[in-house]
Amino acid sequence: MHRLFAELEPSLTVTEQNLADRVRYILRSNIFDVAELERLRREAIPSSDENATAEDAAPQMELELEHMRSTLEEAIVETRSTPLENRPRLPRIALSKRNRAIVRALNPMLVTYLEASRDLCETESILFGATLAVCRIVGAKVFTAGRATGHSSAIPAWRRRIEERIAKARALIGRLICFRSGNNRPRIVRTVRMAFAGTNVSLSQPDITQKLTERIDDLKQRIAAWGKRIRRYTERSTRFNQNRLFQSDQKRLYESLERPMVSGTGPASNQADTVAFWRSLWSEPVNHSEGPWTEVVASQCAGITPMDPVIITPDAVAEAVRRAPN
Repeated sequence: MHRLFAELEPSLTVTEQNLADRVRYILRSNIFDVAELERLRREAIPSSDENATAEDAAPQMELELEHMRSTLEEAIVETRSTPLENRPRLPRIALSKRNRAIVRALNPMLVTYLEASRDLCETESILFGATLAVCRIVGAKVFTAGRATGHSSAIPAWRRRIEERIAKARALIGRLICFRSGNNRPRIVRTVRMAFAGTNVSLSQPDITQKLTERIDDLKQRIAAWGKRIRRYTERSTRFNQNRLFQSDQKRLYESLERPMVSGTGPASNQADTVAFWRSLWSEPVNHSEGPWTEVVASQCAGITPMDPVIITPDAVAEAVRRAPN
């Protein structure tokens, strides 16, 4: 390097160490980017190997252009023969140098197709086919027509994860309650051991019942917290949609607020028919085929004092269902 510098700048006197320090400083401080350094190196040291490499790269470039041309033609033909509703959904492509170079290479190829276009629909299909060709060349994932026509789920991913946690926690609570009730099946015991993994709780210790109760209460509190988070999101989403509907169509908003929330699409049942249906279930005597175990249970419950008759009033029913969510 020092010899080459002396040949290029014979009027400057620089030692080898000083020159090496300057080069190291330039590389570490990132004064020039990689492309600029490569350009300076090629200008300073023209090499015959680079010319040979450029000559070897020319056939490779021709092959790549031919591959792009064939991919473009296939995509345009496929788009013309595909109905509009069955077209695939194209992803967003990153704005990288490679992708921009591919787009610049495909632009001149579109001139022939665009000049032969007869109407706007054909021009749109040509442009969509070109976009599809770019996605295939860069290797982007193109969704199929079936997935493109379907609507994605409106439930956020975090809400689905919380619902899965709630389902798993409820299943675990059921296993813990079964074990606390005396169910010692291997599957139940294995689940309980996994629930207390990482703690110093042993299933054979005397206060295992208390530990089970604490664990069940902890899971119930977690479920309540997760449910409140989902409820807050639902309420906020409802307010947001109502505010947006108020700005766009107030009449439809008021109609949706005044419309009664009725579950089912059929006509409402008659009150007399409803009373007759439930009276036929609860008031008429039914003969059951009772097994011997019922006599054992009846003898065990013989000493229990019968409960006083319960009188259900409309006010009691209204108070019970007042806090119900639906």
